[in-house]
Amino acid sequence: MTTLTNYRQTTNAERHAALAGAWLMSLGSANTRRAYRGDILGLFAFLDSGDLDALDAERRHLDAWRLTLAGAPSTVARKLAAASSFYSYAASEGAMPATDSHPVHRVTRPHLDPDHSATRGLSKAEAVAFLAAAEADSPRTLALVSLLVMTGARISEALGADRSDLQHDNGHRVLVVTRKGGKVAKLALPAQTVAALGAYMGVAAAEGAEIVTADAASADAPLFTTTTGKRWAASEAFRAVQRIARRAGIDGAVSPHSLRHTHATLALEAGTTLADLQDSMGHADPRTTRRYDRARGRLERSSAYTVASVLG
Repeated sequence: MTTLTNYRQTTNAERHAALAGAWLMSLGSANTRRAYRGDILGLFAFLDSGDLDALDAERRHLDAWRLTLAGAPSTVARKLAAASSFYSYAASEGAMPATDSHPVHRVTRPHLDPDHSATRGLSKAEAVAFLAAAEADSPRTLALVSLLVMTGARISEALGADRSDLQHDNGHRVLVVTRKGGKVAKLALPAQTVAALGAYMGVAAAEGAEIVTADAASADAPLFTTTTGKRWAASEAFRAVQRIARRAGIDGAVSPHSLRHTHATLALEAGTTLADLQDSMGHADPRTTRRYDRARGRLERSSAYTVASVLG
């Protein structure tokens, strides 16, 4: 076995920087690359503590690493998926022997309940208070919060949009966004969100007014920016959401994803069908959408009553 005894001056991260970098570049999603980078560095650091080279690791070493992983089951599963992806890539590139399995292949993964979501959503009253607090904070904050709550957009979709992505489509105001996997989608913008965006951008929000100016340079600018004109960073927007939650008196961990969760649960409670919500949210798997249905399982919704009313 090769140990770090032969590499006293280097760490796994330094020694395998090129391989890890190439592996990360092979991943299609920027969010996945960001998360997996931290995960693989965590594995490298663990193996460094045992003077073991990453490409010499065996299942027992990965089992030991798995026991050190903290967080929700979904977080642990993601870290193991990152390690599995790295070793699969290393084998495919000839950096380690290509076999039917790799060190992570048989490591026990946590069970994930497809019907469970750990994200904290807001009630209707909390959502109203949250929007009011955002309005009191700044036009930019209200525009972002309204977009996230009213459309269920992901924070990456909202912050990745440009002003030119605000468009019209058959009488609807829409925001064109790029979703996971590079898929382009149109989000319908209700009047409240159009008004909030108009106020933030300094444009009249009256019916029929154009949100995007005729100035090409302005139209190509990011939709959400800092005072210097740079695109608003996700980390800063995350802190803004947390600040608004505190001002609204809402307890618990509230994140931008909480607002997406809130959109889904409120839409279902108001009668939106699961199929329509799935389309709006951009979920590939209907089971993902079903997690937001807080009323599922209630006996009054049993299909038995529906069939009895049809046949009775």
